Amino acid sequence: MRILRLRDVIEKTGLARSTVYKYIEAGTFPKPIDLGGRSVGWVDEEINDWILEKVNPVSYTHLRAHETRHDL
Repeated sequence: MRILRLRDVIEKTGLARSTVYKYIEAGTFPKPIDLGGRSVGWVDEEINDWILEKVNPVSYTHLRAHETRHDL
């Protein structure tokens, strides 16, 4: 598992800092994890999943549902 810092999230998503936090507040973007002190980071896989959902929401939702049933 890789943890991304804010600058990495901004670079990977193309979002501005303010937009990242606006989406978090709206519940439409992965929440950061506390790294201690004033540091936070995001789980790389959660950011990748968010990007995939934006690129193709119908196919991504179907894929994740299939994976979940398959894992049972």
